[in-house]
Amino acid sequence: MEIISYFESGDREHWLSEIKKSDWGAASVLAGSLEDGTFFEKLGDGVLLLLTDGDRAVSYLTFAQRDCVDDEALYPWIGFVFTAPEYRGHRYAGRLIERCEELAREHNVKNIYVCTDHTGLYEKYGFQYKENRVDIYGEDSRIYIKSI
Repeated sequence: MEIISYFESGDREHWLSEIKKSDWGAASVLAGSLEDGTFFEKLGDGVLLLLTDGDRAVSYLTFAQRDCVDDEALYPWIGFVFTAPEYRGHRYAGRLIERCEELAREHNVKNIYVCTDHTGLYEKYGFQYKENRVDIYGEDSRIYIKSI
């Protein structure tokens, strides 16, 4: 398995088709921003990382300046975290989270954030619950923080 950057990959069209296969509503939002060129407009400076198994997208996430909570003081955010159902249970998303931590260290970032409605998922990767906030969709979301 290999971690690749979507924007540096030689075959964005293929990886976009893999994202579109995801059985998750937010994947269509991500795919739409890639197709219409608004990824950076919506998320700010950032990357889309994929853990691949040959030509399959095992897991992916964004690591960007913005996510679904509108607060310029909190950044960077890990978002759009997805692992294909047949690969779940092996902490593959954790490999991508570790890569985000490496990127944070390279840029002297002290904290990284996750906005989610899940409880118990990000804690196993060292994140701590910070607070609940209403996100840009008007929904109550949990914010987690991890010190780097």
